Amino acid sequence: MPIRASVMTAPHAPMETWTLDDPVVEPGGVLLETVASEVCGTDVHLLHGRLAGVPFPIIPGHVSVGRVLEAPGVERDALGEPLAEGDVVTFLDVHEVCNACWHCLVARQPNRCPSRKVYGITYSAHDGPFGGWAERIYLQPGVRVLKLTGGLDADDVIGGGCGLFTGFAAADRAGIRMGDTVLVQGSGPVGLSAAAFASLSGAARVLVIGAPDARLALSRELGADASWDVTRTTEDERREEILALTGGRGPDVVIEAAGHPSTIGEALRLVRDGGTYVVVGHYTDAGETAINPHTDINRKHVDIRGQWGTDFHHLARALTLFARHRDRLPFRKLIGERYGLEETGRALEDVAALRVTKAIIEPGR
Repeated sequence: MPIRASVMTAPHAPMETWTLDDPVVEPGGVLLETVASEVCGTDVHLLHGRLAGVPFPIIPGHVSVGRVLEAPGVERDALGEPLAEGDVVTFLDVHEVCNACWHCLVARQPNRCPSRKVYGITYSAHDGPFGGWAERIYLQPGVRVLKLTGGLDADDVIGGGCGLFTGFAAADRAGIRMGDTVLVQGSGPVGLSAAAFASLSGAARVLVIGAPDARLALSRELGADASWDVTRTTEDERREEILALTGGRGPDVVIEAAGHPSTIGEALRLVRDGGTYVVVGHYTDAGETAINPHTDINRKHVDIRGQWGTDFHHLARALTLFARHRDRLPFRKLIGERYGLEETGRALEDVAALRVTKAIIEPGR
C-alpha cells in the first residue's frame, strides 16, 4: 500500500506531498503507523539551509511516536519490554553508528561516529520512509525502539519531542548539584525541558530568559522560579536582577538553548567564577560571536561544555524519569497546533515565527 509523505525537496523550497512504495520489512525491522511527529527548530533550520550534508530531498521528522504494524522477529524493545503489534513506541533517531571506530570504542561518543545517520535529517526520501512526516515509518534493523510505558502516551512524549531529550541531555551534561542556581537561555522546547530537568535534578533555583510570555508561563509550570522576557528587558537589567538573586556571584550553571550567537557573551558575563556553561542550542550554524578569552573564560575559570544531540541513554533515562514525575512535567501543554501532511509548510512558518511552542504533524488528519 503506498505511503503519503511530506517532502522537503531543497532549502527554501515549498513542501511537497509524495507517494512512496511500502517498504519490505526485514527480519529485525519495525514498520510503524505514524501517530505524531514534531516540527523541531532543526526542521526550520533545514529549510533555511543551515545544516551541511543534508541529502535533499528528505522526509523531515526525526522524533516521532508510532504504532507497531509489523515487527518480524522483534519480540522486545531496546530495554526488554515485550513488543507486539499495536504497541505505541518512540525510537532513537540516530542510527547506523559503526560501534567500531575510535569515537565509538575509545571516546564512547557514538554521536560523533562518522557513519552516524539520523532519521528525518540524513536519509534521502528516495531511500524510503525514514522520517516522521509520513503515514508510516520504517525502522531498519538495529534502530533502538522504546515502548511507551508508565502511563505515558503519545501527546506526553511528542509534546516534549526532541526538546524533551535534548533538554535532559543538557541538564545531564551540566552536572547540576543539589542547591545550584541554574539559568536557562531560551524558552523553546529545549529550554523548557532543560529547566524542568534542572529542577528535578535538585537545583535550588531555576531561572529562564526567553520569550514570548506564553512560553515563560510554561517555564514556571515546568519548575522555573523566575523568568525574564528578552524582548522587554536589557542585558544590564537582567544582569542586575540575576546577580541580586545569587549573592552577587551569578548562576552556578548556565544552559544555552536559544540558538542565537548573542546569548554566548551574555552567559559568560553572567555565570559565576568557576561555574559551568553548557551550549546545546547551536545544533546548526547560526553564525559567529565575539568573546574575550581572558575576561570571559580564563580569568573566570569557567567550564564550557558542548552537547551535540542525544544518545540512547538520554532517551531511556528521560522517559523513565518522565513516567515517574508525569504530573510535574506537563509537556503535552507545549503542543500549540496539529497539522496534516498538506499543512507542513504552514507548520514550519508557525514555528519559525514563534506562533506555537510545539507544532505537531499528524499524518492521519
